[in-house]
Parts: sequence; structure tokens; C-alpha cells
Amino acid sequence: MTLHTKRSSMRRTRLNGGSRREVYEEPGHLIRRAQQIAVSMFHSTMGNGVTPVQYCVLRVLQEHPGIDQVTLAKFCALDTSTAADLAVRLEERGLVRRMMPMKSKRFRLLHLSPEGTGLLKRLVPRSTVLASRLLQALNRDEKKVFMNLLKKFVHLNNDESRAPLDRGFGGSRNGGR
Repeated sequence: MTLHTKRSSMRRTRLNGGSRREVYEEPGHLIRRAQQIAVSMFHSTMGNGVTPVQYCVLRVLQEHPGIDQVTLAKFCALDTSTAADLAVRLEERGLVRRMMPMKSKRFRLLHLSPEGTGLLKRLVPRSTVLASRLLQALNRDEKKVFMNLLKKFVHLNNDESRAPLDRGFGGSRNGGR
């Protein structure tokens, strides 16, 4: 029996009368592995200065200066306590400014600091390189199909997340699309 035949045989083993896949072919496992690969490539391309989530927070603040932490959480698909913790950590690093409005002490408005703006000026061009690296194994047509299917998967399953994306364009069903 060749290695290929052995693998094919393992993939088709029967369990309780039904077909059973190897764990390596299960969508959840493949998505987890894709995330591991993407994070590794993120750090090797962008450097270890920020995490992918911190990068998202900084980009959202670049696009929406002065939003509060709850809105930041919605725009980044984070729970509110995680968004608040990230804002504090980024403030401690000098990348973000958290300001309390005079009218209310219950929430904080967030802005990039000059250091945060400078960091993004260096990172945003690298994000193009990262995107190319992530998709380099695919041809042009495959890249288009992959990205369309990935967006569709994320948008149609947005409400399954414990912190659905809400970009403020009405209902979260389509991921704020």
C-alpha cells in the first residue's frame, strides 16, 4: 500500500456507519491552521511591535478618530473588556490617547498619538506585502475566488461569533456590509 493509498484509506474510515474525515481535513482545523500561519506571517512581515489585533485597533482609530471603546469593540469584532484592555495597553505604549469627555466620565474617546500615527505609516505599506505573501501560492483567479469565499464565510457566520463585527451600517447579519 502506497502512502497516498494509506492516507486515502484513513480518510474514508467508517465510524458508526458514517464517513469519517481525518482531523487534518476538517474545516475547523484548517481554519485554525490558517490563523496560525497568518499570525506567523504577520509577525515576520510586520515585525513584533504589534499583534494582528492591535494593528486592527490602530487602523480603525486611524479611520475613526475619537470613537469610544464600545464602538472600537464593535468595529474590531472584540468584546468590550478586550477592547478596553487593548486601549489601555496601547496608551501605556504611547500609541493611543484615551480622553474622557467633559460631559461624561463613563466612557473614553480614543485617538492615535503621534507615535501611533508614525507606527502606522511604517506598517500600512507592509500590510500590502503581507497580503501578497499570504496569497502567493494561489494564482490570480484562485486569489479572487479564495477572497470572495473567505469574505462570504465571515459575513454569513458573523453572528456565530461571541463578538460579531458591527461596522455601524445596520444589522450585524452581513458583518456590517
